[in-house]
Amino acid sequence: MEITLKFIVFVILALFIGVSAILAVTTKRILRAATYLLFVLFGTAGIYFQLNYSFLGAVQLLVYAGGITVLYVFSILLTSSQGDKAEDLKGYKLFAGLAATLASLGICLWVMLRHDFNPSHFEHGELHVQTIGHALMSPEKYGYVLPFEVISILLLACIVGGILIARKR
Repeated sequence: MEITLKFIVFVILALFIGVSAILAVTTKRILRAATYLLFVLFGTAGIYFQLNYSFLGAVQLLVYAGGITVLYVFSILLTSSQGDKAEDLKGYKLFAGLAATLASLGICLWVMLRHDFNPSHFEHGELHVQTIGHALMSPEKYGYVLPFEVISILLLACIVGGILIARKR
C-alpha cells in the first residue's frame, strides 16, 4: 500500500474525529462536550468531501454542524446553571459503560472482519441531487418522509420542553 496525500489527509481526519469524540464523552463540562461534538461533525464533513460527496458534506456542515449543534448549545444554555459539571462515574455505572464500550468494539470488529470492503464495490462520486431529494422525500417504501417528520416533531418537543424548564426557574 502506497502512502498518498489522500491517505494522509484521511488519517489526519480520522485522528481528529477520534480525539474529538473521546474528549466529547470524557469532559466534565457539557458545553465543552457540545463543542467537541461540533469538531467531530466537521471532521465527518471533511471525509465526505474527500470521497467527492459534496452534497452530503454540505448537508453535514449546514444541518448537523450548524443547526443541530446550535440547538444543543441553545438547550444547554437554557437548562443548565453556571457551574454544572458531570458527576464522577462510580460502581455499576462505570462497569456498565465499560461493558457497553467493549460490546460495541466487539460488534464493530466482527462486522469489519466478516465483510469484505473492497474498493471495487463502492462507487465514488456524486449522485444527482434530484435522486437524493426523491429518496429523502418519497412516501414510498424506501422513502424518508415519515422519519423526517417524526424527527422534526421530536426536535420541536425538545425545544418546548427546554423553554418550559427554563421558565420554571
